[in-house]
Amino acid sequence: MHFLDQAKIYVSSGAGGPGAVAFRREKFIEYGGPDGGNGGKGGDIVFEAVPGLNTLIDFRYTQHFRAPRGKGGAGSNKTGAGGNDLIVRVPVGTQVLSEDKEHVLADFTKAGERRVFLRGGDGGRGNASYKTSTNRAPRQHGTGWPGDAKWVWLRLKLLADAGLVGLPNAGKSTFINAVTNATAKVGAYPFTTTRPQLGVVTRHNREFVVADIPGLIEGAAEGAGIGDRFLGHIERCRVLLHLVDATGDEPVEAWRIVRGELEAYGAALEDKTEVIGLNKVDALDPAAVKTLTAKLKRASKAEVLPMSGASGAGLEVVLDRLAAAIPVADGAAPRDEAANESWSPV
Repeated sequence: MHFLDQAKIYVSSGAGGPGAVAFRREKFIEYGGPDGGNGGKGGDIVFEAVPGLNTLIDFRYTQHFRAPRGKGGAGSNKTGAGGNDLIVRVPVGTQVLSEDKEHVLADFTKAGERRVFLRGGDGGRGNASYKTSTNRAPRQHGTGWPGDAKWVWLRLKLLADAGLVGLPNAGKSTFINAVTNATAKVGAYPFTTTRPQLGVVTRHNREFVVADIPGLIEGAAEGAGIGDRFLGHIERCRVLLHLVDATGDEPVEAWRIVRGELEAYGAALEDKTEVIGLNKVDALDPAAVKTLTAKLKRASKAEVLPMSGASGAGLEVVLDRLAAAIPVADGAAPRDEAANESWSPV
């Protein structure tokens, strides 16, 4: 399944139906009079967050959503049928943005959450409602109120408990493959991950969801690379696992670059609980690992956990730190039963 986290769609609620112009004419009824009924209400546009969806790919092929209009009124004071509401089903974690992407119009964070986004137009009045003591046979009627329409953007932010961040080739995909049943692509070159990956970790009878996003590079907040587009997927994470490549030229500088990009992006990413993992320590001798750990600890003023996603060294300690940072009362991030199986949007 191809992963798509942004889509532009057109939504239009239904117009109200016209009122009827009719007169009562029955045998043995001396006085008839107007009896045209009102028109029916147009259908609403309703957004609903449903479980089991993890991509907006369907909206690439269906971009226009129009609710039906109400039916016209009829004689004998019959009101026209209302138009059916149009339900637009979106994944949990979807935001509805204005066309200029400046305003969040709706945010769906729970499965089953519904919201009437555009209300359908009211039906027009039939001529029976225009009858007065001085206007016994009105022939005017309402044509029905128009519906509303607008272009909006859908933006999907994955709901996960822990998010993986780091420079390209920091070992994030290897880590998520090692601790979950995800099958993220791994390669000895940058940007092997081009789309977010999700995996479910089971630890001490608890489950939590881990999200892996493409690697960040310096200037990502200004549009360099591809990782800045996907930072929104970790906005709702409770904890960040920052992986630093121990075999890189400047591990401490690598940590500073990613921290700088998190701060430049905003959305309080820099304030989230951070677990720092010094990855790929299996490729270094113990003395070098100890030296790098001390340097990174001084720079970050936080605990640094030596680990290796490839060999499995130190992974249990890292998972314990992540689990401890996720509140037990809240449980795992909202997700459907199908989330017990990791998915790979490839």
